[in-house]
Amino acid sequence: MALPPAILTRPDGSTIAYARLEGKAPGVLFLSGFHSDMTGIKATRLEAHCRRRGQAYLRFDYLGHGQSSGRFEDGGIGRWAEDAIACIDHLTDGAQVLVGSSMGGWLMLLAALARPERVDGLLGIAAAPDFTEELLWPSLPEAAREAIEADGVWQRPSAYGPDPYPITKGLIEEGRRHLLLGRTLPLACPVRLIHGMADADVPYVYSLWLADALAASDVVVSLVKDGEHRLSREADIERICGTLDELLDR
Repeated sequence: MALPPAILTRPDGSTIAYARLEGKAPGVLFLSGFHSDMTGIKATRLEAHCRRRGQAYLRFDYLGHGQSSGRFEDGGIGRWAEDAIACIDHLTDGAQVLVGSSMGGWLMLLAALARPERVDGLLGIAAAPDFTEELLWPSLPEAAREAIEADGVWQRPSAYGPDPYPITKGLIEEGRRHLLLGRTLPLACPVRLIHGMADADVPYVYSLWLADALAASDVVVSLVKDGEHRLSREADIERICGTLDELLDR
């Protein structure tokens, strides 16, 4: 059974909802994707896997996501990375393996760069560093870009639900201040990247570019030929759990 959420209050009064499982080190911290939350299949299945192992585990919601406070449109890459760093600082002990899904893969990298001494490994699932600049902004129709420039926001239809979600000028501009690809990332921990070759949202070449950018030598990219962006089928979950085991049992 999944853990009930608890609350971490940030200095600005905002609150982060989280679920924490006590266990052995290294701990596992899950970072969800854009407009997703800690109740998703991967987040809860990884919790169950860590419970079976007796491993410490933490999942949480960023500002404006899930059960955390705030509006989605008030967040951005930097703020959501700060949420992840706050969770590392205040809700975990010792070394951590960070697991980032889609946008969570970008935030995972930013958190690891901010706290390298706390990170024992990284596992990216369809990791999407720099997606606001390289994927989102170029894909928007001209009318949407004009609306964002003029009004500061555009409501984008969702491929995963009935309700649109806001794309703000602040999201795009803040994303530009946190771009990672195109330079060497000074991270030395082991990294595993899993990506579906049928991913229509984040092309699998992003994991290859990320692998090339990492300073670490222990980097392995696993491509799933029929895998789509979510990688949440039973076989995908088993692959993710097996890869996590590899990092934890080194």
